[in-house]
Amino acid sequence: MSDDGVLSSLRYLFADLIGEEDDTPPFLPEGLPEAVAPVASDAIHTLIDYQSTAYAQLYVDRLRRFVGRRGVDDAMLGEIARLMAARMSYEDPIRIAQLKLAEITDAAGNPQLQSTRDVRKFRLDELISALPAIVAEYVLDALEWVGWLHKPVSISFSAASRLGIRRLKLEASLKRWRRYSVRYTKERVWVERWLHMIDRSLTKQPAAASTIVQTAGMIEGYGDPYRQGIADWNAIIDGLAKPTFDGVLPLPDLAGAITEARAAALPDPRQAALKRKIAEIRARVPAATNAAAG
Repeated sequence: MSDDGVLSSLRYLFADLIGEEDDTPPFLPEGLPEAVAPVASDAIHTLIDYQSTAYAQLYVDRLRRFVGRRGVDDAMLGEIARLMAARMSYEDPIRIAQLKLAEITDAAGNPQLQSTRDVRKFRLDELISALPAIVAEYVLDALEWVGWLHKPVSISFSAASRLGIRRLKLEASLKRWRRYSVRYTKERVWVERWLHMIDRSLTKQPAAASTIVQTAGMIEGYGDPYRQGIADWNAIIDGLAKPTFDGVLPLPDLAGAITEARAAALPDPRQAALKRKIAEIRARVPAATNAAAG
């Protein structure tokens, strides 16, 4: 994580902890291209609704690091802005409740827009991870001990009755505790690592930067698909990108290697095909290097 990223995160946490938060939406970063402004503006409003104005400011601070950066054109900056907003508004039970309540407003005066009962399947560890870490860590340890950590649980989100609406409001109100949750901590670390990898690519192998940006699209949703995406992303970054930036793996075409690896990723918890492909790509490097030297 860069120094700017650490300071931005600390400012956000400090503002929330002491309760000193300005309700005024943050300004767009100075020098932001006109083509990117609508994406960033929408993201700011989404993140204010998702969490707070301080959280939206954290988004702006993170985005500012790439405004005017050499090698970052409008298209790449727009993708950073879009994908970062998506990852910062990750889909947890609190967010689903928020969106379900928003359907009530959208449906007001329009009988064609009716809120339906929505059943989502989570894993127990995923639900508990949305709680403050001081509580969640003990519960997660207990669930692991009894072997229930990955037990699937179906949760109903419905605004079709008064009881359902009250429950949604209670769930949505938990957003004030989100910043203390196990899940939030993991997401914060992930976003900063993704941005760090983009930064390293711009320095070490600029041609691969856009491909690094797009890897954020591997992670979405919740449950098993979300966890599979996280695992696959880490495998590709740790197996190809990081060693290339560290000078350990001299990949001449990192972008092509990442694209090739992503194509091999399957919904397999063992990641057999992906691991084979990464090993295959790594094995080709010495031969290619020797051939070039000869």
